[in-house]
Amino acid sequence: MKIFMVGGTGLLGSEAARQLIEKGHEVTSLSLRGVPDGSQVPDKMKLEIGNYMKLSEEDIARYLKGMDGFIFAAGIDERVNGEYPVYDLFKRFNIDPLEKFLTAAKKEGVKHCVVLGSYFSYFSKEWPELKLYENNPYIRSRVDQENMALGFADETMSVGVLQLPYIFGIQKGRKPVWTILVGNVLSMAKSTMYPPGGTTMVTVRQVGECVAGALEKTEKGKTYPVGYFNLEWTEMLKIFHEGMGCPEKKIITIPAFLFTLSQIGPYKKMRKSGKESGLNMVNFSKAMSRNMFIDKSVIVNELGVTDDNIKSAILDSVRLSMDSIKGQKLVEMVAAE
Repeated sequence: MKIFMVGGTGLLGSEAARQLIEKGHEVTSLSLRGVPDGSQVPDKMKLEIGNYMKLSEEDIARYLKGMDGFIFAAGIDERVNGEYPVYDLFKRFNIDPLEKFLTAAKKEGVKHCVVLGSYFSYFSKEWPELKLYENNPYIRSRVDQENMALGFADETMSVGVLQLPYIFGIQKGRKPVWTILVGNVLSMAKSTMYPPGGTTMVTVRQVGECVAGALEKTEKGKTYPVGYFNLEWTEMLKIFHEGMGCPEKKIITIPAFLFTLSQIGPYKKMRKSGKESGLNMVNFSKAMSRNMFIDKSVIVNELGVTDDNIKSAILDSVRLSMDSIKGQKLVEMVAAE
């Protein structure tokens, strides 16, 4: 297939491109600034320079003309804070441009599309009693993005949405998203305090397998809850401590209700400043204190995802995060990549 990808120079997009090229597909990607210094992208991936946020309908049609597949691996995530209401920011980066691309893809006869989404949309539907959609702008935007994208799916064009969880692994030269959490753990000098619960996770390589599998195998419209390794927070943090060089550091599990109470002050302070977070931690803390686990059978049986070494991937992510904190110059994530 001839495939056009938005986000092919990023951590996940570059790995997906590598695997697709190895399978014999041709991949062209849109990049804001060419290949970032120090980052690794497949040599055989063709790069077009441009900002997906600023493309006209004519530009998008030109990029998609003659393509068999389209992948959207760009946008902004829940770490972004913005002016209230921050939902508008997520819509502007994650929903509106994707709708333009899918509209053009339909017109240009693209047959297969894949969207990299979030597992928060999966748990929003699994746990309606928590009202995650109503209270968290980022989660609402991901559910809305997912529903919009699936609205384009029919017999002529498939749309697969990957509900991605925690992802570990590195792209050399690029600052890991985990630098923030590593910094928070470092700030807790004597012991690491965390709520109960845990999360599902995958490696970067496994995300590449998910993208390739969804592009080749999805019929009409389908969401894929992505998860392979299910770890409680204590298990994950032990690996973090090892990677940070403090394997003996104690982990204290604080009660869920105390964790929720601890989020009220920061939430009020942010709202008083006129800003808003993608995740309302007063509400989201209730989900975070559960086991956000996903059975791996879906991505194994339907997408062909294979086993990997999650501990090694976590250690790589943590150690590169430590290098960043210590001053090593690394490429920052840019939303328009």
